[in-house]
Amino acid sequence: MIKVWDYLKEYELLREDILSAVDEVFKNGTLIFGPKLDEFEEKFSTYHECKYGIGVGNCTDAITIALKAFDIGAGDEVITTSNTAVPTVTAIVNTGASAKFVDINQYSLMDVDRLENFINKKTKAIVPVHLYGQMCEMDKIMEIAKKHNLKVIEDCAQSHGATYKNKKAGSIGDAGCYSFYPTKIFGAYGDGGFISTNNEKLYDRMKRIRFLGMEKKKMSSGHWNGKYYAVEHGTNSRLDEVHAAILLKKLPYLDEWINRRRQIGKRYNDELKNLDIELPLEHPDNKHAYYIFVVAHPDRDKIMSKLSKKNIHLNISYPWPIHIMDAYRHFVCSSCTCLTKTEEMAKKIFSLPMYPTLTDDEQGIVIKELKKLI
Repeated sequence: MIKVWDYLKEYELLREDILSAVDEVFKNGTLIFGPKLDEFEEKFSTYHECKYGIGVGNCTDAITIALKAFDIGAGDEVITTSNTAVPTVTAIVNTGASAKFVDINQYSLMDVDRLENFINKKTKAIVPVHLYGQMCEMDKIMEIAKKHNLKVIEDCAQSHGATYKNKKAGSIGDAGCYSFYPTKIFGAYGDGGFISTNNEKLYDRMKRIRFLGMEKKKMSSGHWNGKYYAVEHGTNSRLDEVHAAILLKKLPYLDEWINRRRQIGKRYNDELKNLDIELPLEHPDNKHAYYIFVVAHPDRDKIMSKLSKKNIHLNISYPWPIHIMDAYRHFVCSSCTCLTKTEEMAKKIFSLPMYPTLTDDEQGIVIKELKKLI
């Protein structure tokens, strides 16, 4: 059976290192906010060319915390795209703010040329989603944000290690938010998230918000007398020591894994380019990290069904644009016609198998069977 994603072969390669790391944490006796988290925060921030980093529970929390650190909430609007995973919008709504959706371009990313049409007095931030492993046009986004005094929080859940003009995802905006969900380019074995920034004051506040609004340095001195003391309303979101230790073991492999993903992507593009199927485009300023390899065809469902019978299992990311979901349709007008590209692509996109341990033979079978069908 060929899966669209599989972690078991990767686990077998790293099993001894991972079990050793877990054992070290358990023997150390610190399970939360310990030395492994401190080390990982430093090294993951450095990898993404950022000064500061904070491990949190998941990427949804990461985006929410970043927005709250800018006092974004009820009555405010945040611009993003509807062609994304639900958590992007969940995070915005969790602050009390409203989401506004910009249509996508030929790269399935935010159409920056349409962005200013959605800015008004209520707009406080932009959340560009670096989707499928490829970054948005950040120069234009930052220029627009500066012009209108808006904050930019990069959704990097699917773009660890991706670059735009040689700058890594999460290093350009005010903050970058990452996911360590198991399927991701750089995944853990459970939930996990991260926030990067180059702004020290923002870092201090986000760190405080993730820890119930408390500051360790204040709790250990002065009239707080070492007791819990919330400086402001916060939340409870943390990356535990076990997952920090595991991710530390995996971090040295990240570039190698991205290169393998790009190799797999190149082969798909080379061998499928003459078929009647839409292949992903790589922006000339980008280094695509290929979290997933998304193609499009009007007979998607038939193709996926037939391949499934041959034990080739694919998936769709994402079949339902956010703005047509019951939970979020109130963010657009009932006669919405400004998200046509998003709606069009959702009807025909699907993902081919993409992960570093996918073998050449397995990929060859996928390509061979697709050629038979299309």
